[in-house]
Amino acid sequence: MSHKESHKNTSEKKEGARQKGNTNRDAIAKFKAKRNVNTSAENIAEAILKGDTVALSKAITLIESTNPIHTEKANKILSLCLPYANDSIRIGITGVPGVGKSTFIESLGNYVAEKNNKLAVLAVDPSSSLSRGSILGDKTRMEQLVNHPHVYIRPSAAGTSLGGVARKTRESIVLCEACGFKTIFVETVGVGQSETAVHSMVDFFLLLKLAGAGDELQGIKRGIIELADAIVINKADGDNVKNAEKAKTQFKKALHLYPPKQNGWEPKVLLASALEQRGIEKTWKLIENYISEVKATNHFSAKRIQQNKFWLHQTIEDLLKSNFYQNEKVQSAIDEQIAAIERNETTPFAAAQYLFTLQ
Repeated sequence: MSHKESHKNTSEKKEGARQKGNTNRDAIAKFKAKRNVNTSAENIAEAILKGDTVALSKAITLIESTNPIHTEKANKILSLCLPYANDSIRIGITGVPGVGKSTFIESLGNYVAEKNNKLAVLAVDPSSSLSRGSILGDKTRMEQLVNHPHVYIRPSAAGTSLGGVARKTRESIVLCEACGFKTIFVETVGVGQSETAVHSMVDFFLLLKLAGAGDELQGIKRGIIELADAIVINKADGDNVKNAEKAKTQFKKALHLYPPKQNGWEPKVLLASALEQRGIEKTWKLIENYISEVKATNHFSAKRIQQNKFWLHQTIEDLLKSNFYQNEKVQSAIDEQIAAIERNETTPFAAAQYLFTLQ
């Protein structure tokens, strides 16, 4: 091959590579343009209303984001979906770690889904106080439920929320309702003093308890048990059946010590074994009876109104806190005030008062 022919082949290869590179760039540009069109707030909302769970996941991701641009887009999606929400039964499920929440939710969820009832499970995993990370392993713990065609499972990180639920769980519920889900489970991270936030966003509050582990003593204390509409003693199987029966009696007695609920409902205590699929049908029948009773007396809608008022004030508090920390003057002065506290030149209270004057 001559020098001239070799140079020609090399030029042709370079030109081919250049054209291929241009083609790739054009394809990427077209893909990005198409993605931007398909993910507009209007298109996402329209897809959600058609039952598209991919769009639903995108919207929840936007809601959970702290990016101001994402927040603006998420608010627009919410406003478009809100008129189609509120047509569901919201059930909060909580209990101490190890009580078998995931197994119980999978058993109850499968029972509900088999009745052709679209179910959304909003599962909240605890976040590390050090790394801020979460495992988000609920989908792996609910292997059967995650594959059911009528079920949508969304794990979220609790982050710094002290309410036992993710920061934007309330808004996620609205989107799930707009997507056509008629039953929504909200699983919390575990029972604690601040766990009661879930009670302010659900229609029925289910508390899971263990027997034979000292946990029944916690139930006699005031606190989260006062909020429960039903207590289910899980893992009532094998050698633990007698302990479960004993715990059931104790909880029944304890419930009589609390003042009656405004809606007239008397909380019930049930036994269940999620592993052996026992007590699941009774639990669901109990929830259905509760919903029928409170709807007949108008307490259902009254509770929803009260919850909306609560979340109005909660959102105002969140916005005030967010705006405070995003203020440039505060951001530049807060480290100075912390340093002054460390040198004992001011107190945390005086520093806070000063920072508030900078807004």
